[in-house]
Amino acid sequence: MYFHSVANMSEDTVLLAAVSLLFACQQAYFANLVGKCRIKYKVIPPAVTGSPEFERTLRAQQNCIEFSAIFLIDLWTAGWFCNQELAALFGLLYIYGRHTYFYGYVESAKGRLKGFSVCKTSLILLLVLALTGITNSLFHKYFHLNLLKKLF
Repeated sequence: MYFHSVANMSEDTVLLAAVSLLFACQQAYFANLVGKCRIKYKVIPPAVTGSPEFERTLRAQQNCIEFSAIFLIDLWTAGWFCNQELAALFGLLYIYGRHTYFYGYVESAKGRLKGFSVCKTSLILLLVLALTGITNSLFHKYFHLNLLKKLF
């Protein structure tokens, strides 16, 4: 019985796990780029100041980390309670936005804006999915109403 329930759970969340793993790889890659930038511009840890190029690279990576908890909570809540496929799609959009944000920021502070806009949009979409799913689950559990089923 245990293996059957784990298999069902893994099928129900495989896209969320794949997007999460891709996101983790992206974050590791950004951290590696900060390390290379430290070497290039001779910024010895724990220093966080140096050339403008180094500082923008470090800030880009740190900003990505600052949003990671929000992204992962929204991704998993949206996928678990509403729709795994849509959540994974919006998660991939977020990863693309982070890529655009990071490389835009490394070039110039204004260069981050397009990527930030994509990230913000994907987080809003994930949040709407998550809130829809949670609301539906609460109504189903406590009032025996499946709002999404009635709507669709």
